[in-house]
Amino acid sequence: MSTYEYTLDRDPKSAPARPPSTSVLFGDPTHFDVEYVINPHMAAHVGGVDKAAAYRQWVALKAVYEQLGYNINVLEPVVGLPDLCFIANQSFPVSREDGSKAVILSNMHAPQRRPEVPHVARWFEAEGWEPLRIPDEEAHFEGMGDAIWHPGRRLVYGGYGWRTTHTAYVERRDFVQAPVVALELADVRFYHLDTCFSPLDEHTALIVEQAFMPEALALLEQCFDRLLRCPIDEAAAFLACNGHCPDQKHFIVERQAKATMAMVRAAGFETIGVDTSEFLKSGGSVQCLKLMLD
Repeated sequence: MSTYEYTLDRDPKSAPARPPSTSVLFGDPTHFDVEYVINPHMAAHVGGVDKAAAYRQWVALKAVYEQLGYNINVLEPVVGLPDLCFIANQSFPVSREDGSKAVILSNMHAPQRRPEVPHVARWFEAEGWEPLRIPDEEAHFEGMGDAIWHPGRRLVYGGYGWRTTHTAYVERRDFVQAPVVALELADVRFYHLDTCFSPLDEHTALIVEQAFMPEALALLEQCFDRLLRCPIDEAAAFLACNGHCPDQKHFIVERQAKATMAMVRAAGFETIGVDTSEFLKSGGSVQCLKLMLD
């Protein structure tokens, strides 16, 4: 994956087409809890998760993707790995242009989460994906928490600064076969790119403006015709920008984010409100709880 500081010498929509995803992976949250603090959202919630409620919320979220027609896969839970259900973070799946499938395995920033990666790696290997590992152990990378595809195109947005290091994208020079728009993050409340950037379609993205360094914000303004500014109060309290638009039509988001939902509807998208309140205690919502596979 080569780092690509975007200067608009080409339009993102001129990048090669990328077929829409058809499958999604979820992580069973049976053992989900807040057992340590590795982001600001977790600080007041250690030991405070209603596990039964969390499981019901996860089942309902999974059902939304089923109803939208996606093939559903589930990773089994592991005792002692309470954050394994945030399945976006341990890997970055890549369907190559020749049809082969590889998965870039994460090198997690927090030691508490590093044991999650081998479990995810075994699942992918059993499914026939080629595992790719980071040569530089000092280069942290947290999967689709920080690496997000441009809708319908072979171009990646790569967040860095809190969990992923900038050099991690250089390490993947030959892995993804797509350029990267590197975006530096500025606010620790939005520690992953997927907490402050949610592309809706080829032309539109929802962002938390305050979460980006000025240069990164300028890049996003160049890459999208329309940027919707997520209200900072809903972004911080309800992780409204951690919603997900899997098909350039439906935006799935925490249901408490009323103003954000109204904004997205006004922009022409259908919103689907879901309850992720238990997972918000750990700093995660819709995007964190799923992994698009192809």
